[in-house]
Amino acid sequence: MTEQIKQTLRDSKAARWTALVIVSFTMMWGYFLTDAMSPLMTMLEEEMNWSSSEFGIFNWAYCWFNVFLCMLLFGGIILDKMGVRFTGLMSCALMVIGAFIKYYAVEFISPAPEAGYIYVFGVGIRIQVFLASLGYAIFAVGTENCGITVTKVIAKWFKGKEMALAMGSQVAVARLGTALAMIVSPLIAKNFSMSTPLLFALVLLGVGLLAYIAFCVMDARLDKQITEVSESDDTFSVSDIKAIVSNRGFWLIALLCLMFYSAVFPFMKYATSLMENKYGMATEWAGWIPALIPMGNLVMTPLFGGLYDKYGKGASIMILGSAMLILVHVLFALPILNYWWFAAFVAIVLGVAFSLVPSAMWPSVPKIIPEKLLGSAYALIFWVQNIGLGFVPLLVGWLLNRYCIAGERIVDGKSFIQYDYTLPMCVFAIFGIVALMLAFALKKEDKRKGYGLEEPNIR
Repeated sequence: MTEQIKQTLRDSKAARWTALVIVSFTMMWGYFLTDAMSPLMTMLEEEMNWSSSEFGIFNWAYCWFNVFLCMLLFGGIILDKMGVRFTGLMSCALMVIGAFIKYYAVEFISPAPEAGYIYVFGVGIRIQVFLASLGYAIFAVGTENCGITVTKVIAKWFKGKEMALAMGSQVAVARLGTALAMIVSPLIAKNFSMSTPLLFALVLLGVGLLAYIAFCVMDARLDKQITEVSESDDTFSVSDIKAIVSNRGFWLIALLCLMFYSAVFPFMKYATSLMENKYGMATEWAGWIPALIPMGNLVMTPLFGGLYDKYGKGASIMILGSAMLILVHVLFALPILNYWWFAAFVAIVLGVAFSLVPSAMWPSVPKIIPEKLLGSAYALIFWVQNIGLGFVPLLVGWLLNRYCIAGERIVDGKSFIQYDYTLPMCVFAIFGIVALMLAFALKKEDKRKGYGLEEPNIR
């Protein structure tokens, strides 16, 4: 049996890293479209009369189906029952469909109020905003389910290998998509149209779908090799989910993920506007500083993942990252040093924190949850995370519109609303404090249960 295991495709370093490159490429363009509109808040206000509340509603749509209809939870069950090929292809198709609807809304639907309203729970939403939000919601089902699928792909292909390094590398490539969105989207929109970044992403998502089909060929070959090796006792049953929801360590990671990412991803949605309003940067360049956050992930997330593989200290890494997160938002909240270079320094610190926590958090889940349940476990974590990804941008948009209007600012002879971001930054800092408390609780639970979070992955 040992000889048979050694001959599987995943034991070839070239093969497993090729598989990682393919699925990471697909996720990179998913992340690009996720944040393609983030640096365009001011331009949306100027050209399409979107308010900060409408921008918040649009970002809130990310969780409509994933949270309210529990599509992520269903996706996790489908993943564990049907495997990474079926679920991945389904997810990629949903990303393409959602991206097309989002592009169609911005390009072809009039932003004028005369075009009509859609009423949701008694709240009137302009048709363009609603349709763009609907496309974003469908896309979100695809990209989040693709995320849990890719995570299980790595757990499958890197079992007993460089798992944390592989997960860190995948996260790094995905963050490159975010960085490109922050840098490229304003420039494309400025020189072409508001919908052009979405069209660009739509085409590349189609290429990503083709890339995932190529991965499916490799994965089918691997499954043939391992069918009779050691997987026979790993049959998934829906009733097994109780082993996840009854695990305290799992819930500590899930809640840590919620708090940490609620202070990062929603912040990224408004970071360009922060640079414009607090640090006086021009719209077409304001995305460069937030782009430093994911750009730093390109090197640091794989680096920290490799250190976790070799030396352990996963829970301690999460504690350090959470503490740095608090520092970052406190510095952004303070009314001092309103210069671009200071904002760049703080963004780099956030980039380090944003590398530390994911590099340790995601590879720690397989130490707590059996492999056959990883799809459902990651899906449940993503579902919890999506609560923050949806509601926190909505909250920030409401806070800005209600409490944070500080006057007007004139840019190139045009008048824009001036926002004071002190209150939102304080909210993000509170999320960081809760994340830090959860990280300490996780380290204590690991010591009590012996999960091995402080131990190396490679033995």
